[in-house]
Amino acid sequence: MVSSPHEAHHRIFQEHPGLFASAFRALGIPFPEPVAVSLMDTDLTEIRPLERHVDTLLRIDVASGDSLLLAIEAQGKKDPDKRSSWAYYLAHLYAKFRYPCVLLVVCRDKGTAEWAAEPIRVGLENHPSLVVFPLVLGPHNVPVVTDAARAADDIPMAVFSAITHSDDHDIAAILEALAKALRDMDADAAAVFAEFTEAGLGATPAREIWRNLMGTGLSHFRGFVAESFRDEGRVEGRAEDILRILDLRGVPVPEAARQRVSACTDLAVLDVWFERAVTAPSADAVFGDG
Repeated sequence: MVSSPHEAHHRIFQEHPGLFASAFRALGIPFPEPVAVSLMDTDLTEIRPLERHVDTLLRIDVASGDSLLLAIEAQGKKDPDKRSSWAYYLAHLYAKFRYPCVLLVVCRDKGTAEWAAEPIRVGLENHPSLVVFPLVLGPHNVPVVTDAARAADDIPMAVFSAITHSDDHDIAAILEALAKALRDMDADAAAVFAEFTEAGLGATPAREIWRNLMGTGLSHFRGFVAESFRDEGRVEGRAEDILRILDLRGVPVPEAARQRVSACTDLAVLDVWFERAVTAPSADAVFGDG
């Protein structure tokens, strides 16, 4: 299910694509010099039957004239189903675009990061037909930015560091450095970064530290990022309500139906499904299919 921390952790790459260059330097991985970065459609759905969406997808044009695709997934916890999805994403993207494809997984805890970094092998144990080696950014390898001057040199990386290390014992120092760097920026630009930071910290003690440092809550901002996160929160809550009602009523909900509810981003449609869920005899009836 989508959440504000989940969205902030990967969408900062959409708003500031150059962040991936800093991220790859943190991993110690050589990367071609980019000359252009394009945001691409994240919908990887085929004709039907199950919708699949990568969190963020960037096409990166490099100086040599070649291009590659960077698929970014924000992963909050271990989920065995995601590993098969990641293999599907890369195979589908390569088949569709014929570009080299790179998978980057961003995590907020070390255990999830270690799990995500494990190779994904498809095929025979001793002769796999497909092997995926995800690149992973997490608390174990993302720099801890506690110096205001360093934060000011690369604000997107400083924000990403704060989100990634939200449960770290050094989070107060990280946020203090970021807050000081933002105070020296243009107010409108600083507000956008502040919104990303607060959304990315989620329901953690670090969010209260951040609110105290900034002297205001996210609700006082009127930037497009804040409005977007608030809309996503309403959508997420309504989808959870639908599934909870069905579960409480003992109505069987197949995995495909759960995916359909969770993937829906139209609040008006979710409202209709919510009203049907109160009396629907089956999951199909919630969608008007039965």
